[in-house]
Amino acid sequence: MPFEEVKKVWMNGRLVDFADAKIHVFTHALHYGSGLFEGIRCYDTRNQGPAIFRLDDHIRRLYDSCRIYRMEVPYTPDEFKKACVDIVSANHFDDCYLRPVVYRGFHSLGVFPAACPVDVVIGAWHWGKYLGPEAIEQGVDVRVSSWNRMAPNTFPALAKATGNYMNSILIRQEAAADGYAEGIALDVNGYVSEGSGENVFVVRDGKIMTPPLGASILAGITRASVVTIARELGFEVVESLIPRELLYVADEVFFTGTAAEVTPVRSIDRVPVGNGRRGPITERIQKEFFDYIAGVIPDRYHWFTPVYAERTETLRQPALVAS
Repeated sequence: MPFEEVKKVWMNGRLVDFADAKIHVFTHALHYGSGLFEGIRCYDTRNQGPAIFRLDDHIRRLYDSCRIYRMEVPYTPDEFKKACVDIVSANHFDDCYLRPVVYRGFHSLGVFPAACPVDVVIGAWHWGKYLGPEAIEQGVDVRVSSWNRMAPNTFPALAKATGNYMNSILIRQEAAADGYAEGIALDVNGYVSEGSGENVFVVRDGKIMTPPLGASILAGITRASVVTIARELGFEVVESLIPRELLYVADEVFFTGTAAEVTPVRSIDRVPVGNGRRGPITERIQKEFFDYIAGVIPDRYHWFTPVYAERTETLRQPALVAS
């Protein structure tokens, strides 16, 4: 992650220099994990230039997360979306990863956070393929984690909270220690939940399955995008509880996520998935997804927010032909 390329960070309504983007050591979120965040991609598309992928949906999920934790965001959704566009423009990025965070700031320490202000920061930086560029074609080796995802009525899985990712860290560290690229966690009932930062899809006999929201998953926006794309391509996609053993007899397994995008899984617990390489359904969905985010195919779902609206309008206009 080349943070040295970052020039500006958006903090509480203004752009500040990267070196000045600081918080106090007694910030509530640092001690108690009281932050909600999003991970968003901006792609350099063929027809619109830099454009943020599903910005409206990400900001809606962020505001939903804050609502669950009774945190009132001090900006309207439209102001927040404009700030995301501004941070990409201010850093002169064509493609990047955005990280908006809403968190309890510095005032007092104690579990009850009401006296602490709600602060907002938005950063952006270049971030390549999360699991490595070779993983997109070759796939990754994963294990079923010994760590479960949170049980219902403990931590709200639908809220993308900073504190929830302590669980993800345990899953990811365990996988790395045992020589795997990632882990797949089960829910409290022993059904497949998700990876440390990705949703899971399982293909069997041409049918695509993915765990439901009740399996302690995050409602992934890339997950929703892939469901839409797969159904339009004619595949059957169902939300279903997935027993662990189905992972070992699946024809294909793949991850989705803002960072991971669409990444095949080639083995689970040293058992090859299918033929041990990317399957045809995963490859077909990958091609459609990557063509979409590159702007090779039209933005038929209106998932992109252009960073430079005037550039987009110019690109839409017919070229002048000299007489």
